[in-house]
Amino acid sequence: MTRLSVPAGPVGPAGPPRSAAIDPRTVAATVVGNFIELFDWFAFGLFVPIFAGQFFPSRDPVSSLLGALAVFGTGMLLRPLGGVLLGRFADRHGRRPAMLLSIAMMGGGSLVVGAAPTHAQVGLLAPLVLLLGRTAQGLSGGGEWPAAVTYLMELAPPDRRCRYGSLFGASAAAGALVAALLGAGLSASLSHAALTGWGWRLPFLAGGLLGVGLLVVRSRMRETPVFQRQVRTDRTRGSLREVMRAHRRSVGLVVAFAAGTTMLSGTWTTVVPAIGQRLAPADRMFLVITLVTAAATVLQVPLGMLADRVGVYPFLACYALGAVVVGPIAYLNISGGFGSLLFSYGTGVALITVLTAVMPKVLASAYPPQVRTVGIGLPHGTTTAVFGGFSPWLATFLGGHGLSGLYIGVVAVTSLVSSAAAVAIARRHLTGTAGRSAADGVPGSPADGVTDAPAEGSPDAAMPEAA
Repeated sequence: MTRLSVPAGPVGPAGPPRSAAIDPRTVAATVVGNFIELFDWFAFGLFVPIFAGQFFPSRDPVSSLLGALAVFGTGMLLRPLGGVLLGRFADRHGRRPAMLLSIAMMGGGSLVVGAAPTHAQVGLLAPLVLLLGRTAQGLSGGGEWPAAVTYLMELAPPDRRCRYGSLFGASAAAGALVAALLGAGLSASLSHAALTGWGWRLPFLAGGLLGVGLLVVRSRMRETPVFQRQVRTDRTRGSLREVMRAHRRSVGLVVAFAAGTTMLSGTWTTVVPAIGQRLAPADRMFLVITLVTAAATVLQVPLGMLADRVGVYPFLACYALGAVVVGPIAYLNISGGFGSLLFSYGTGVALITVLTAVMPKVLASAYPPQVRTVGIGLPHGTTTAVFGGFSPWLATFLGGHGLSGLYIGVVAVTSLVSSAAAVAIARRHLTGTAGRSAADGVPGSPADGVTDAPAEGSPDAAMPEAA
């Protein structure tokens, strides 16, 4: 069986030539998992009102919806566990095996949801089958992103890490966009009976089959030279105790960084669309979401390329300034007009896009390779579960009491703290005045900008290059 190649080159402080690139098939196989995760996530949210009654029958539609949403929330709550289990697996056994396991669980979970029998067919077993599918999706969702980010950042040349890392943001936006377009297409082309009977299953079956195909492609990928040469024989690899003992500061900074980004993202991907749908016709808000998400998908990689040239600090400054100054204006002045919806929703998505251009590189730099994946997975999964699930509820509660200003103030403060934490990570682990690595031309620093190094030249001081 032909394996997808990892570009060869010298491994060590000298690193590979700056012009080296990763096999595009390897890059695609790495980031498409993120596409599937977001596609499944948004598809469940879009179609849960349609199929809720089939698994939680009740005379009250709200009760049925609450039951299905509880299953949806279970997937979110399992993300931290997935981050720990799959992150530790990636650090102990390899990034490639972890990504194979993750996509197998993700695709299998989608197929289970898509083929789940209804309550009318199997009674109380129906919601348990649905819960099983969401459990697999939740666990895989907590481990897929950290493992894939670690894999790609360990392969990427230092001067292209933001470019490659930005593909995760682009794939996430594309997954959400395709789910929304598919939802709109099925709603427009199928009758209500067909949509509730079998049409809602199609997105999950499609996501599951895509996961199976990606599993085959990933089976041909090679392990990163970083893991093979630095991690495989290290006794502390994948040690959660080592993470909490030797890297407590990094864990705290990653928690602060991820908390702000998750709260901002949850606000603009969940709360703002819900407000827009109350103020304007549903098709108008859908058009705004489609246009803005498409623009974000297209602009994500060029922004990553720009970040490779200017460094991470200007991007973090733009994110902080936008979240504190422009974000509250956009949130508090939303109305039902097309221009207002476009400005309000577009502002938040623009901030998310700017941030995700540099986020993979910053997070990957926070830990040495021996505990890199579990170090990212635990705090990232925990904050995503807590703040991702909590912020929509908090926004609704405070908004219902006329305290929307207080809510967006909390979002602004957490975003400011998030930006400060990211700067602290970059100053500690990325060298150079603009957050660029030595391979970007900064003299007198480790050759690899993705590092948690106690000293230059030590095995933990630099990430050997594979591309």
